[in-house]
Amino acid sequence: MLPKTRTISSYLHNHTTIFTSHTNPETHLQVRSISSLKVVWRKDRKLDQAIENDKQYKLCARVVKEVLNEPGQAIPLRYLEKRRERLRLNIKVKTFLSRNPGLFDIYYDRIKPKTEPVKFLRISDRLQQILEEGNGIVMENEPLIVSKLCKLLMMSKDKVLSADKLVHVKREFGFPNDFMVNLVPKYPQYFRILGFPGEEKSFLELVSWNPEFAKSVIERRAEEESNLTGIRVRPNFYYKLPSGFFLKREMREWVRDWMELDYISPYEDVSQLDQASQEMEKRTVGVFHELLSLSIFKRIPVPILGKFSDEYRFSNAFSNVFTRHSGIFYLSLKGGIKTAVLREAYKDDEMIDCDPLLEIKDKFVELLEEGWRERKEQLQLQMEEVKKDKERMALGNKE
Repeated sequence: MLPKTRTISSYLHNHTTIFTSHTNPETHLQVRSISSLKVVWRKDRKLDQAIENDKQYKLCARVVKEVLNEPGQAIPLRYLEKRRERLRLNIKVKTFLSRNPGLFDIYYDRIKPKTEPVKFLRISDRLQQILEEGNGIVMENEPLIVSKLCKLLMMSKDKVLSADKLVHVKREFGFPNDFMVNLVPKYPQYFRILGFPGEEKSFLELVSWNPEFAKSVIERRAEEESNLTGIRVRPNFYYKLPSGFFLKREMREWVRDWMELDYISPYEDVSQLDQASQEMEKRTVGVFHELLSLSIFKRIPVPILGKFSDEYRFSNAFSNVFTRHSGIFYLSLKGGIKTAVLREAYKDDEMIDCDPLLEIKDKFVELLEEGWRERKEQLQLQMEEVKKDKERMALGNKE
């Protein structure tokens, strides 16, 4: 369970004088429309750093994926060089390989018969071993993956999602590459494929509703706290403003009253709710909270979330939710991409309560770091040799 952060109740308690209001919460909320409430965006350097920390890993993972997708899982070096822009690789491939030893083996082969041999790349034996271990981790966590997939469908308005969209977000939630082909058919009690996998108009439909899957992270957390304390705990969001971040009085009052509204589960039927109502805002925040909680990094690029606007009933201006509720989310602009981050999932720039599927990434990073250490040691040895050569030359000149 995630450790408690500063909740909205404690935040308000520390500002009793400021938040005193004789207005009924429901009446007060109706005074201002949600869209008119503005919160100034403020950089959170620690959460930006959390994104930066994964930058090198994600770059290396993209290059590895590119090689694995080739016939025979090998590619001529010069072919990869031509794909640098698509891979967002801003250095030459040779430089990338020298900086990240241990990922690939270089060998010579012919592109066509009777042509001169050229350099090819294939994944190293060490990386192949990690990928095989990763397959084992996926198998061990298959029930978790199935529950995530069910939850994504259960939150959608028609309990149906585009197969293409699900494939597009597979890495965000830790789904294996072949989940539509090899995992989904294993669970006919939960899933039905409409159309054919790979076709533009294929969909994944929920077959049966599992009540255990219909409990959000927030509801489970409230249950656990109730069981520990013996006191019924009301489901609600953790609210933690970053250091130095303050809301204007009007916004603080709105947040206080909004937090007092009943929590609406992302798995509830909200077809009768007004899209512009405070209740719908509560439900929308709950959906985003659940989606980010289910993601392996507890953060998702906003453009990816936007692909599901219709299925999850997001408004056109849905990204404003992340700044309007700055104590729950952080909207990062790192790398020129808007990314929604779940605040409670991080302590400074480190993730807490990590997803079990992240073990695959951890093993990959260990291999990277091992290669970086080896490279550093080699460079130090080379520098020492150069230094010795200079000393020998200096002695020779004296003689």
